[in-house]
Amino acid sequence: MSAASARRRARELALQGLYQRQVAGNADGEIASDLATSPGWAFADQDYFRELWRGVTTGYDALLGLVATKLDRKPGELAPVERALLVIGAWELAERADIPWRAVIDEAIELAKAYGGTDGYRFVNAVLDKLAPELRAAEFTVAGGRD
Repeated sequence: MSAASARRRARELALQGLYQRQVAGNADGEIASDLATSPGWAFADQDYFRELWRGVTTGYDALLGLVATKLDRKPGELAPVERALLVIGAWELAERADIPWRAVIDEAIELAKAYGGTDGYRFVNAVLDKLAPELRAAEFTVAGGRD
């Protein structure tokens, strides 16, 4: 398994965990323990999952606040999958400058296509595309903006 697919699997697990957190209200530690025993755990970049999970759970409200500035509705009105993907994408844009902003958005789109509603991927793309220049201003300055 490639490093990229192992990282995608870590994102999938984080998505599943955030979904469970939003829908069932389970505790973060309990969710992480459950995910660590799931069949996909062996295929995930476990270190990346731990970093991502810690980041999106401890910073959830702040990340959702960042996303909310780019929404045309209240965050609570979003489908749980799209809301979770926006939080994951916002965290990666804010905290992982080593991952190009386009890759962050592409990964969120792919997960939205796989797990979200019919056009959820378009919504996730649009919101993260608005957020990226704010959180990655240096990349946009160096590159002269979007291609």
